[in-house]
Amino acid sequence: MIVEIKGTGFVNKGAELMLYSIMEKMRSRYPDVRFVHVPSLQGAPYEKYARLGIYPKASLWRKGIQLMRPVDYVPKKLRDLYGVVINREIDVVLDASGFSYSDQWGDNPSVLMAKACKKWKKQGTKIILLSQAFGPFTYSKIKDSIRAIADCADLIYAREQVSYEHLISVTGERPNIKVAPDFTNLMAGVLPDGYDAADKEICIVPNYRMIDKTSAEVSKAYQPFLENCVNYLVESNQKPFLLIHEGANDLKLAKLIIENTGKNIPIVSETDPLKIKGILGASKGTIGSRFHGLVSALSQGVPALATGWSHKYQMLFQDYDFVDGLLDVLIPQDKLEKKLKFLIDPELRLSLGNNLRQKSTIQKERALSMWDEVFSVVEVCERVWKII
Repeated sequence: MIVEIKGTGFVNKGAELMLYSIMEKMRSRYPDVRFVHVPSLQGAPYEKYARLGIYPKASLWRKGIQLMRPVDYVPKKLRDLYGVVINREIDVVLDASGFSYSDQWGDNPSVLMAKACKKWKKQGTKIILLSQAFGPFTYSKIKDSIRAIADCADLIYAREQVSYEHLISVTGERPNIKVAPDFTNLMAGVLPDGYDAADKEICIVPNYRMIDKTSAEVSKAYQPFLENCVNYLVESNQKPFLLIHEGANDLKLAKLIIENTGKNIPIVSETDPLKIKGILGASKGTIGSRFHGLVSALSQGVPALATGWSHKYQMLFQDYDFVDGLLDVLIPQDKLEKKLKFLIDPELRLSLGNNLRQKSTIQKERALSMWDEVFSVVEVCERVWKII
């Protein structure tokens, strides 16, 4: 069975964690599965996917033209010699784009996905959009594309109710459109070798998206907000540290926070998403603005406070029954200090952690139910039954 994993990559650590989650789950069910990924210079270079045993798919779009189409006519023996897979060989597509189909990202992702889905549907490939955020959709071109995707896809999972409502506002209610939580909650984290948590209690995960994807007012207030958190935590005899979840901009932001506060707290830069999850799991609490960083904390019962730039953050905390954990970066200092008590006060932290673990069990069961439905669809695919 050949499965294309779409929408993941290696720059965004949440996307990489989704990739590992998909591979782990599919291999547990289908040990001989072959995974395929579309290479890209930044998000998925050869050396990254090759070390995981992922095969390259011959695909390169430029200005609406598929430049790799001639590869379709290369004999299979020659293609196999170089490990290259073509579109018509794909049995199942698992899309884990996270948050790509929305007005916020323009019409290109939705339009290209709709075109691809029509071809996959025609050749009998099963199409499953794993749990992710969707919408809103106000542009006609995006709406038409979303309807086309829904017509072709076997399953579409909105990650929460708001995304589901955005979808059905365009497509209407359909049996193939469902709700399931983020599935990375099933992955276990690991601590880096030699990691010392003695001076790393409260994890702060900055997100440059809070500067470039928010209003001017929020953008301007975000860095001072994090600085206020650092100052109060240090003054409260806590041991905060900054964890770089991804990217040079996040690191630059972390360095500015240390410079402006004058607090010599650790900065931890880690490229392995499983180790990032391990670090979060070893923390007493976290203040975050990275979605999958927050999932990693909450799913391990680690109290988390969050700011966010889209509805996905609000809905995540609703799933864990902890809406009090949401923060406005414009919050007055006295109210901020009250929120930080969730991380500082031992009794509050213990009680909250117990509640989060209970909710995490429910979310994991929901994620497992999603995978059971995915397997059911995969196993009725005629193309797949010829192989498994």
